[in-house]
Formats: sequence, structure tokens, C-alpha cells
Amino acid sequence: MASQVTFDGAPAPGTINFGVGQPSADLLPVELIRSAAEDFLAVAQPFEFNYGEIQGDLRFRDTLASFLSRAYGKTATADSLFLSAGNSQALDFVCGRFTQPGDTVFVEEPSYFLAFRIFSDHGLNMVGIPVDEHGMCMDRFEEELLRVRPRLVYTIPSFHNPAGLTLSGKRRRRLVELSREHGFLVAADEVYQLLYYDAPPPPAIGTLAEEGNVLSLGSFSKILAPGLRLGWIQTNAELMKTLLASGSLNSGGAFNHATSHIVRHAIDMGLQESHIVHLRKNYRGRVEVMDAVLRKHIGDLASWQKPQGGYFFWLEMADQVNTLALKTRAAEFRTGFQPGELFSSRGALQNCLRLS
Repeated sequence: MASQVTFDGAPAPGTINFGVGQPSADLLPVELIRSAAEDFLAVAQPFEFNYGEIQGDLRFRDTLASFLSRAYGKTATADSLFLSAGNSQALDFVCGRFTQPGDTVFVEEPSYFLAFRIFSDHGLNMVGIPVDEHGMCMDRFEEELLRVRPRLVYTIPSFHNPAGLTLSGKRRRRLVELSREHGFLVAADEVYQLLYYDAPPPPAIGTLAEEGNVLSLGSFSKILAPGLRLGWIQTNAELMKTLLASGSLNSGGAFNHATSHIVRHAIDMGLQESHIVHLRKNYRGRVEVMDAVLRKHIGDLASWQKPQGGYFFWLEMADQVNTLALKTRAAEFRTGFQPGELFSSRGALQNCLRLS
């Protein structure tokens, strides 16, 4: 599977690449981060540049808990939060702490293609569960449960990558109930939960952490800046014990301790929440423009649903179209996209493509 990706900064002049799921340069808040860093450094103490508490600095977790409580509409606590170095590191860490080679992971079909590489690194067997307009099809999910018991279920519940759909509240609750009944873990990739451009999605799966075997993965990559490499895991006390019983934490302390201070100040200064408002406004406009242009130029060649949040348009073309073959042609026009088969756990979806 061709899942090798490089991160080379800004594209060459004249190139517009719709294949990379990251903020454009004009949306990376350099002045915001500078202000928060200056605010922190003005009062910084030597211990704040030491290793840090293994769960994450308590002041950061208190601030993050307050931020999530406001954003999610349900109280989060500092004890339920674990500092990560972004979602990719968090997912890899979860696999390392909770799975063994040969275990099964259920994934949505389609799903985030770079997560597949992480599961492969840990020797996990993937089983794809189809999706519809309301997210992962729970009837098919429960059928697969009768055939094989997963150790882990990976879901992107809000504004899915790549399909743009949102898992309904009813299905979220059912998934969490089943995690308790059947003993599997839910790794919910919730990086797009706050990037809604109309009505908000159902409550984050992280708000159900006390009701099942939930590990909700959040990140500042999509709501502040990817280069900060900072995120969190929200979970219950029992699963937290397993996260914390890690040799890498005992050796090195908190993941990305110093950056958490800067982000703590950004939240406390109100900068993070105002930036999210700014992002929603900008992305809402970009969605409208992309939807209009697609309808004008290829409306008779592809079908899609205009996303209500997140980063991506997911286009489905005629069955005989192979979008991988079109990628080289797109490069000749100094643009790009991701072909659909990358997002399939079984090499299907060749007639689909993802645009950011």
C-alpha cells in the first residue's frame, strides 16, 4: 500500500495541492503563538523546562479540561486527560499499550490511510466496516462481532477523514455500549469535533469515556498548528492506569511538556477559542467555493456531499474510473489529490478521491 508521505512545507510556487490535510500557511497563527509564548516566558520557572508530570502538567490539564467542558457542553476533568504529542503519536502509543501482534482492529471503510500504517507497524489485522450517511454501519459492525472479536475499534466520528460524514449520536452510544459488553477498546479520532461550519456534531465520544472502554484522541494540529505536536487522550481511570504504566513515560516524563505551557497560556488568554471561530469562518467560505467550482466543472462526472465540517470532500466517480491513474495527470497541472484506494483497508474504492 502506497502510504509513504513526506512533509516538505509550502508547495512550490504556482502549485495548489489538495492532497495534504493540513492548514494553509495563511491560517497558521504565528502571532497568536508568539503572544502565548511571550506570556508564558515572562513568568516561566526552571522546573517548567524539566521532564514534567507523566500524565501532563496539572495546570495544562486543568486548563484543557475547562476548554473541553465549554466546547463539548459536558464537564471534563483533569484526571481524565493525558497529554500526547499529537494524534499520530497517541494512536501509536495506544496500540503499543493495549494491543499485541495478531490482534484485530475494526476500521471504517474508508478510513484515514496513515492510520493503516500505524496498525501495520503493530502487526494488527484490519477489518473494514462500511459507512453510510450516518457513519459506521452498526448492523454490519455487530455482524462482524459474531465472526471475530476486535481488540480495538478505530473511528473518526465527526467530519470523517476522508468521507466527511458524521457518526450519529445513537450510533456513538451503541458503539460505546458494545465496547463494554464485548471488551474491545474504542479509539475515537476526534480532531475535527470542533471544526463545524453549521450545526455542531453530536457530543464527542470522549464525553462517554466513563460509560465504556473509550480512548478519545484530540489534537491541536487542526485547531491551532500541526508543528506544535500536542494533543490529548481523554479516558476513564482504569484505562488511564495502563497508559501511565509506560517505560517511555517513566524514562522521559510527559510528552511535549514545554509546548503544553505555551498552549495553556493560549487557552487562558482566550486566543485558542477566538482562533477556532476564525477557522470556522474561513473554512466555511472555502467549502462553499470548492462545492460551487466542483458543481460547475465536474458535477456530471462525480457525486459528493458538501461537508458540514472538517477538512475534506470525498468524491465518487463512475466505477470504471481509476483515480490513482489520474494523480500523475493532476501533477502536470501543478495540483494534487489523494486517490481513494489509499483509504480502503482492502484496496477498493479506486473510483474515489479526497480533496482537502
